[in-house]
Amino acid sequence: MIITGMSGAGRSNAANALEDLGWYVIDNLPPPLVPKVAELTQVPETTYVKVALVVGVGVFRDDILPKVDELKATGASVRLVFLDADGKTLVRRYEQTRRRHPLADHRTVAEAVAEERSLLEPVKAEADIVIDTTDLNVHQLRDRIVDAFGIDGESGLQVAVSSFGFKHRTPTDADLQFDCRFIPNPHWVDELRPLTGLDAAVRDYVMSQPEAQEFLSHLKAMLTMLLPAYVAEGKSYLTIAMGCTGGQHRAVAMAEQVAKFVSEQGFDPVVTHRELGL
Repeated sequence: MIITGMSGAGRSNAANALEDLGWYVIDNLPPPLVPKVAELTQVPETTYVKVALVVGVGVFRDDILPKVDELKATGASVRLVFLDADGKTLVRRYEQTRRRHPLADHRTVAEAVAEERSLLEPVKAEADIVIDTTDLNVHQLRDRIVDAFGIDGESGLQVAVSSFGFKHRTPTDADLQFDCRFIPNPHWVDELRPLTGLDAAVRDYVMSQPEAQEFLSHLKAMLTMLLPAYVAEGKSYLTIAMGCTGGQHRAVAMAEQVAKFVSEQGFDPVVTHRELGL
């Protein structure tokens, strides 16, 4: 596994979580040495079955993707994980730790973060999984790593279903993102306002709307086609995000319905509700 991404987005914390799961972790490895790692896994009776490389590509950005291709060419099973966070969060983290950003020569931290984001877009585009750590603390990031790689993260399609609120921020790590704001809003029903989409009253209200039923029907039909197609193409991770205005009612209820359907298709989805802290 190659762990890369924005400086300050949590590469070291992700590496620590993998190490706790039994992975052999190599930190700060220059990309030119990446293909050599395959030799660790190909020695007879090797104990290095799961190897994770933490690569800071702020300096070596032009080398990382070709080296990953070289590693794949050895026959090794390779996954590229990209850790991201929004600019304000990254700047705040650097200010709190007083560490120097690797691209901060004669630049402010904000300028260095913006430049790094531009430089790393091609790497992010090639990632198997993108984890947005903007709203995650160390323990929540560890949970995401465990969910993705703790049990059987090397085989099959790992599906995550989440809900969010548009008024807070759209997620950057969603493969499929759906807007549920066309469904009548339980927020305007006095007795439902303090509840969430996890409560039966809100769920029943949302699912009683004809628009919700028709939308869910079309979404199920699309996922019936997409899920096996992703498996056939060898996709390892799929994140489905459902959004509404505040991320409390409609998106939560719809995410639960989508996760139930995904489970019925033979997958074991990880469900999170960002605005509920779950």
